[in-house]
Amino acid sequence: MEYAGNGRGREMKPEKMNLKGSMTVEMSFLMPMVLFLIMGCILAVFYYHDKNVLAGAAYETAVVGSNRARERDGADAGELTALYTERTKGKCILFGGSSAQVSVGEKEIEVKAAAQKGIFRLSVSKKAAVTDPEKNIRDHRRVKEMIDGATKNG
Repeated sequence: MEYAGNGRGREMKPEKMNLKGSMTVEMSFLMPMVLFLIMGCILAVFYYHDKNVLAGAAYETAVVGSNRARERDGADAGELTALYTERTKGKCILFGGSSAQVSVGEKEIEVKAAAQKGIFRLSVSKKAAVTDPEKNIRDHRRVKEMIDGATKNG
């Protein structure tokens, strides 16, 4: 920029004042959209983080329940619900509290977990079969012994 001086102060020549404000106007429209997209991505990451935490805790609870169901005392739904609550306490970012519904059956344990915050809802359902591997191994050995005994005698 050139300055024309008359001795009292500096004055700018009118023909050299060619400033552009279009970039400022464009950025004033663009920046809210960019910030909205960034915040949306952060919200999506928090949502999927919490979903994975709830799904992992529900599956761990179902597996622990299936192992306890094989024991003499069996699995208790209240005890498994408390275990689920302990596993999720303080780990979720977006959904502060979640609830679980545990159903204990003879053949499977099912854990349904749900959480809600505002308009966002999240629910997962995990199942684990109650297996008896010892019985299967004993049956397999019995059959093998019978086949081996029939082969030796025959």
